[in-house]
Amino acid sequence: MKRLIAGAALMAVSLGAFAAQAADKVTLQLKWVTQAQFAGYYVAKEKGFYEEAGLDVTINPGGPDIAPPQVIAGGGADVIVDWMPSALASREKGVPLVNIAQPYKRSGMMLTCRKETGITSPADFPGKTLGVWFFGNEYPFLSWMSKLGIPTTGGPKGVTVLKQGFNVDPLLQKQADCISTMTYNEYWQVIEAGVKPEDLVVFKYEEQGVATLEDGLYVLEAKLADPKFVETMAKFVKASMKGWDYARAHPDEAVKIVLDNDATGAQTEGHQKTMMEEVNKLTEGSTGVLDPADYERTVKTIMTGGSDPVITKAPVGAWTHAVTDKM
Repeated sequence: MKRLIAGAALMAVSLGAFAAQAADKVTLQLKWVTQAQFAGYYVAKEKGFYEEAGLDVTINPGGPDIAPPQVIAGGGADVIVDWMPSALASREKGVPLVNIAQPYKRSGMMLTCRKETGITSPADFPGKTLGVWFFGNEYPFLSWMSKLGIPTTGGPKGVTVLKQGFNVDPLLQKQADCISTMTYNEYWQVIEAGVKPEDLVVFKYEEQGVATLEDGLYVLEAKLADPKFVETMAKFVKASMKGWDYARAHPDEAVKIVLDNDATGAQTEGHQKTMMEEVNKLTEGSTGVLDPADYERTVKTIMTGGSDPVITKAPVGAWTHAVTDKM
């Protein structure tokens, strides 16, 4: 009997080991550092949603010197989080990225200005200095200025573009009249620094009609020819969306999971709770399936006017429902 029990136990251990070995490995490259912006993925991992789907997922945080398109092109990730303007620009430059899912339904990008500058509408931008993020984040801004017919080369009829670091110092130190902010992050950094909301003027890209899709999931086009890869990505997206649903239903727990995964210890609970609240507004209603109308709107926005558009021609094959159709 003891031999039978021992044998059964050994078989159970062996089966468990086999299951662990059989799990499909997936490496996700985030667009930025560990924070509530990516809560759905961390929640899916910590709550076991990926494991239940037979996946072994590694989540790599990003940073100011990390460009997800370059990472995946170099074989450092299977799937990346990126903004669509950046992904489409990368595609035109030779990195064949394809959107396989869109967890973020709305844009959180905006321009935040000091009211004392006299800026009350975009018509007041000429002659002003505006802080802009680069490393692929500049495309929505450049498209907006192109649509407005405002040069980004300075002068009284144009705007002076300040290459903004990933902080809010240019606004606080009055080096710029406006800076780039996200509804869920930098805007609240300005508030936390002591600036009152009534002393600010904000221009949300969504309200200005120039919003583009953010935080989509992208893979290399060639990988989609492999049915096994498509199946793995379908499981990954489905589990990730389960993570996002859980984060909206349990924001405080989601924040705790994010903080537990922040190896730097730089994030604070208060800021992450605010971020989680705002991020949940952007993912609400999304099933992960890309709406072609949202895609077309993004393409139209970044191709609008100007002598130096983000992309020079309408992309072909830049998105697919092949993955989400299998969820």
